[in-house]
Amino acid sequence: MRRMNTFKTEVLHEHPDNHARITKVSTPHGEFTTPCFMPVATRAYLNLMTPRELSDAGSQIILGGNTYHMLLTPGMDVIREAGGMHPFMGWQGPMLTDSGGFQVFSLSKDSDLCRIDDDGAHFKHPKTGEIIHMTPEVSLETQKIIGADIIMAFDQCTPDTDDKKVVVEAMDKTHRWLQQCVEYQDKHPTSAYGNRQALFGIIQGAYFRDLREQCAETIVSHNLDGIAIGGESIGFDMQKTVEIVSWVRPLLPRDKLRYTMGVGMGPQDLLNVVEQGIDVFDCVAPTRNARHGALYNGRIVKKNNWIEFVSDEPRARLNIKKAIYAKDERPIMEDCDCYTCQTVSRSYMHYLFREKSVAYSNFACIHNVHVMNKTCEAMRDCINGAADA
Repeated sequence: MRRMNTFKTEVLHEHPDNHARITKVSTPHGEFTTPCFMPVATRAYLNLMTPRELSDAGSQIILGGNTYHMLLTPGMDVIREAGGMHPFMGWQGPMLTDSGGFQVFSLSKDSDLCRIDDDGAHFKHPKTGEIIHMTPEVSLETQKIIGADIIMAFDQCTPDTDDKKVVVEAMDKTHRWLQQCVEYQDKHPTSAYGNRQALFGIIQGAYFRDLREQCAETIVSHNLDGIAIGGESIGFDMQKTVEIVSWVRPLLPRDKLRYTMGVGMGPQDLLNVVEQGIDVFDCVAPTRNARHGALYNGRIVKKNNWIEFVSDEPRARLNIKKAIYAKDERPIMEDCDCYTCQTVSRSYMHYLFREKSVAYSNFACIHNVHVMNKTCEAMRDCINGAADA
């Protein structure tokens, strides 16, 4: 199939009883269909999974090459010489990259590492000590060398705090920096390699409804390609995440892709935000949980014309390090068709974990990513079925 140098979102189906929907998204590196989970390759690799294994596990799009980390290493000269992040890491499908805003937020808790001012952020290279001034323009320029299909406006990720003044100041910077990003994008609409890039703005405002709504209105006024919802609450506090999405959803254009940043601690989190109208999400948790012995275990059941991920295990995770699995010859999850569950037993996974084998982490990551993708597939099937009924 010939790929088009464009970005387009088309709403295909909407659930009649909630806000879940299916969209088809076209990018210069192919199409993907939502709801869709994005595994996170922050440093231009997904821990212990190859691009082929990602594809085989059902991944359609990834978050690849975070702007902050790529500036540090290997650096933009290396990325540019490779022809962008896609050929550099060997992933040929759609890709989203992050602006570095979250890393600036986390590092700024230590003023020796990062200092935020009105123009952007000054952060210290952890190895060379070089001071790098990250501005909206620098962030966008870097993302264009990375060459992702979806790039993010530079923002100030907002902490959860009762101090509304702090939240307002961060939101004002987000609005001002977004304007600078839009102006830069208007002048440079393609990547360094000539591919059309979609620019998303990020709704901030912490857990204040009036600020979230105000920020949403500002972001939407710029007629961007998609809308993200960010901040420390999102993905970390799922009850508040769902509430925040419900506040801003009525303000979001129907034809724009919707993205909750950092959502995906487990399969049920995806179900909860899709029910509220979200299309895509990313999280490091599936692979991080896998490496630490927490393997998703449960089943998808129909309830009230929607679905749930139910499990007999705490937090829907099987703790493979437990001795009870030493002679358990069952797969990690019954009826799972991932490579891991079709190949090895709980007993073998327990053994590999105890041995600290790299093979354990590879098998484990394949399983957890596959479960997240199968959950998205089940949602698409449910929406299709409900829409046709």
